[in-house]
Amino acid sequence: MITEEEENIVLLWLHSRKRKRVWVHDLNLVRQQRGEYSNLCRELYSYEDRFYIYFRMAPALFEELHSLICHKIKKKDTNWRKAITTKERLAVCLRYLGTGDSFQMIALSHRIGRSTLHSIINEVCKAIWEILQPIYIPTPTERTWIMAETGYRQKWKFPNCIGSIDGKHVTIKCPRRSGSLFYCYKSKFSIGLLAVVDPDYKFTYINVGSYGKDSDSKIFEDSEFYRKLVNNELHIPPPKPLPGGTTNSPHVFIGDEGFALETYLMRPFPKNQVENNSEKANFNKRLSSARRIVENAFGILAQKWRAFFRPLETKVDTTVHVVKAACCLHNYLRVKNELFEMQTPEETMPRTSAFPVAAFALT
Repeated sequence: MITEEEENIVLLWLHSRKRKRVWVHDLNLVRQQRGEYSNLCRELYSYEDRFYIYFRMAPALFEELHSLICHKIKKKDTNWRKAITTKERLAVCLRYLGTGDSFQMIALSHRIGRSTLHSIINEVCKAIWEILQPIYIPTPTERTWIMAETGYRQKWKFPNCIGSIDGKHVTIKCPRRSGSLFYCYKSKFSIGLLAVVDPDYKFTYINVGSYGKDSDSKIFEDSEFYRKLVNNELHIPPPKPLPGGTTNSPHVFIGDEGFALETYLMRPFPKNQVENNSEKANFNKRLSSARRIVENAFGILAQKWRAFFRPLETKVDTTVHVVKAACCLHNYLRVKNELFEMQTPEETMPRTSAFPVAAFALT
């Protein structure tokens, strides 16, 4: 039997071990009055150029994007607190994608909890993918490939090419208990992003979430895209003659030396075969000129959404949603930008417009 004094000591020790937690931190209670969204973000609507720098898109596109996904990210008010509005949730997510700031920094500036920020980014990115993917990265059709071939032939002088394919390592924080699965040859932890890009720097197909240790060729061969390709389920147009020829040649994708040579995929000639052969050297030059489109697309993606400049500290599942959402937003902005260019003559285009063109390229 323990004495009453010993029992009190045990109770006191147990009480000291309990973490003192509150429903909402005192700093976050004044979010609606002093939070970054309630002050700076609303003021930015009066300055389109500053709004574009902050959100990486024009106000009109922000409003359109919000109208598309608001029903997916809306939360109900409770008796304990009011829900964060859909616009603020979208603003927080775009701020993270556009800057790559730490979760702690964004949570403090917007006066929301860090765990709340995690859930917001995960849910908003999932909503962006679910809504925008069928519109801006749809399943390719025969018309998709025909338009891509026309673009590669006219713009990049590579006929019968329907897409440029390559992979990108998205740097992440080492997942717990993952061993070396995500450790890539660049001496960092990453997940793979494999993409097929059209001649206008837009993603036609993406595969996200493979282990960093896997090569581009292995990721490609393990993908559903590859399975459909070898089974002739991608609706690729039938072979046709090259310009000036009469023999039918298949439509192909183009990649670097990391991919195997196939009837549906072309890669450069090895260097030892090019040194004394001008025709093969010219072929490699043409192929590299067309293939760089996919590398440029990755560069534009990273420059626009600068979260890719530093390791993503989210869970792997959330990181996959972040990458997918960024690719969807990439295509969304490029399509809207192209429509604006078609509607507005270049010589009369205002410096500050609803869809800034000059600022989009590599800002």
